[in-house]
Amino acid sequence: MTAALQPPHSSSPVLRLRLAPHGDVPRSIDGAWWPRSYDLLAELPSLLAGLPRTWGHIASVTVNGALWPTTPGRMLVSNEVVRVCRTVAASAAHTIVLLAPGQGRWDLLVVPPDTTEEAAGPLMAAAAGMSLEG
Repeated sequence: MTAALQPPHSSSPVLRLRLAPHGDVPRSIDGAWWPRSYDLLAELPSLLAGLPRTWGHIASVTVNGALWPTTPGRMLVSNEVVRVCRTVAASAAHTIVLLAPGQGRWDLLVVPPDTTEEAAGPLMAAAAGMSLEG
């Protein structure tokens, strides 16, 4: 399992993100993200900044509209425009989908912000180890 934790800037909290190891096995979930709130404008920039550089520029993000009450159509993140899409699909209730043109798609489990640390840790570890065969 690979943890993608960026060193915090002087006032930025540590990103709570756990990614599955890179491999040839197709995955249904590529890791887990535990945001501190459902404020996408506040949370998305730190998530995108903490992703591996090999993922490239994330140009599109799809979130569940029921979980994220304020969802802009576009955001400027690190001087790059990111398109934000909403879905209400039951299959995407607790996920965020990240798309990088020419690089790939990554689906992350979103651990609810109010989850306790004791409950979030096992959820994140399980998501980082989950595969289609599992």
